[in-house]
Amino acid sequence: MKIVLRNENALYYECGYSCDNALLIRLGDRAWFVTDGRYAIEAREQVRGAEVVIASDIYAKGAQILKKAKAKRCGYDPAEWDCHAFGLLDPEGKIEWKPKPRWSQKRRIIKSLRELELIREAVRQGAEAFDRIAARFRDEGIGMEERRLAFLAEEELRDRGLRELSFEPIVAIGPNAAKPHARPTDRILRHGDLLLLDAGVKVERYCSDRTRTAYVGERGFDFGISQRFPSRKIQKAYDAVRKAHDRAIAKARSGMKARKIDALAREVIEKAGFGEFFVHSTGHGVGLDIHEMPFISPRSETRIEDFMVFTVEPGIYVPGKFGIRIEDMVVMRHGRAEVL
Repeated sequence: MKIVLRNENALYYECGYSCDNALLIRLGDRAWFVTDGRYAIEAREQVRGAEVVIASDIYAKGAQILKKAKAKRCGYDPAEWDCHAFGLLDPEGKIEWKPKPRWSQKRRIIKSLRELELIREAVRQGAEAFDRIAARFRDEGIGMEERRLAFLAEEELRDRGLRELSFEPIVAIGPNAAKPHARPTDRILRHGDLLLLDAGVKVERYCSDRTRTAYVGERGFDFGISQRFPSRKIQKAYDAVRKAHDRAIAKARSGMKARKIDALAREVIEKAGFGEFFVHSTGHGVGLDIHEMPFISPRSETRIEDFMVFTVEPGIYVPGKFGIRIEDMVVMRHGRAEVL
């Protein structure tokens, strides 16, 4: 194996440590973790399976290592590199570089039992946070702007600094929920609103990801999967999304191509008359990255295998009106999808 990596999660997976200024050079049986003096102590304590090299200019040092090792061919993931950094690593252009797209994600696509334990715990903690967020919104959120609701959600997710976030939570009310990755606005939460929450937390760097859409009734609300909306159109859309979510999970099988799982969900939404409003893929892998392989999309040829972890998150987004998404994470075990 000959590869040069710089993505933090790729580095962490390979040697147990990463930081925001480092390279991992692996040439056969030898490996070097190159970073600067700010990270020297932690790197020497935590890096496994590689020699720690400290340098003020990690690219110049990387180029020196490659030259000294007489490397003639080496792999790289194009998504990790920009032209400037790549040029610094091989200034004389003497190495034959082999592009290896998603090299690290392909190595990580089948999760170990230990990884599954960490992901399952992240999912559990994320679900508990959803319950706390619902209680906080019921007590304090009516009359509050999305921006402040997002702040309250983040407080509960972080749990007084004990947790890291998988990503900034998405809190969207009514028409703003029609944007799949909505940014919080000054829209105010009122009784009778539709409210979408998409959030996750990390456990030892492994992510969770969950979405619920709720009706904010005068007698309270929660982020349970069963919801009743007074609008017949919204209820029809919600029921279609839930049916698509449930069908994709129930019928997913190991050995099936990922695009087939996408089709299982998409067919339900199309049959309900909302096909044009399902504007993204049905799901994506989750692990060290919040979005990683496998991708559950209409074009994906990836064959699903046991111990792959991914989301199932069909949605309907009607511009200017409303958006609905229901998302859970699953692991493939014994040929079927198990909800985490």
